[in-house]
Amino acid sequence: MNKINIRGVDHFYQFTETPDSSNPVLVFIHGWLLSHQYWQPLIDRIKDQYSCLSYDLKGFGASQLPEDSLNLNFDLRSYAEDLQELLTQLNIKKAWLVGHSLGGSIAIWGADICSEIIEGVICVNAGGGIYLKEEFERFRKAGENLVKFRPPWFSYLPLFDVIFSRMMVKRPLSLQWGKARLQDFINANEQAAIGSLLESTTENEVHYLPQIVARLSQPVYFIAGKQDQIMEPQYVKHLASFHHLFQHHQDNVYEIEECGHFAMLEQTDLVSDYTLKIIQQYNTNICEDKMLR
Repeated sequence: MNKINIRGVDHFYQFTETPDSSNPVLVFIHGWLLSHQYWQPLIDRIKDQYSCLSYDLKGFGASQLPEDSLNLNFDLRSYAEDLQELLTQLNIKKAWLVGHSLGGSIAIWGADICSEIIEGVICVNAGGGIYLKEEFERFRKAGENLVKFRPPWFSYLPLFDVIFSRMMVKRPLSLQWGKARLQDFINANEQAAIGSLLESTTENEVHYLPQIVARLSQPVYFIAGKQDQIMEPQYVKHLASFHHLFQHHQDNVYEIEECGHFAMLEQTDLVSDYTLKIIQQYNTNICEDKMLR
């Protein structure tokens, strides 16, 4: 198991390198209560053309916290700084960030603080920038209660893996992914899970994210699931609208039919096509977006 110590936390990572060092590395950042493994189907389709790095955020997956973790931060900046240290230790000089849900927000922050390394960002099922006080308060409370009530025996209850294979998606995922989601849900560190939820959904954080998008000089693209009820396309488009690419007929937003909140699992081939076309147009200095619609 590959691990790197980043600011006191051993981070699991998986790095698949190609011989062509002239291409940027694709860095994949997972979402809340998840882990790196949900990117593997997409990485399998891309790894022959681009080096791919996936890792577990601190407190999730195999990047569990040490016992003396009282002074750790779990806001978006802290996670972006962890990413910056990871890229430094692995000597990665240029990269594209691909982030899912919460990972998309971390990718946007990462592009801002690592502007000399990050060449572009692709956000999958990620958006925001609109703060609705009552809705956010309900969401935060429900999420906090969900995390606090997670007895380990959940994983042994019949049909819970079936439930997790059907949550947040347009069509049920395979039972393999239901089991994986259930296990990641149970194993996530409580301090990290609650901290990242609460810190990323404050009014200040929600309103600050569009400011970052607006000032990024790198290309930023958004892939949305049309049936995503967690991050609806309207919220994806709202955040995307702050980037200069949006002015060109919303060219930085791609909506996928028959797709919920896990586009990289539900529509892997299409997400792979979009990802490659986005990155390749910049590698070949193509100015206009030729991506398939």
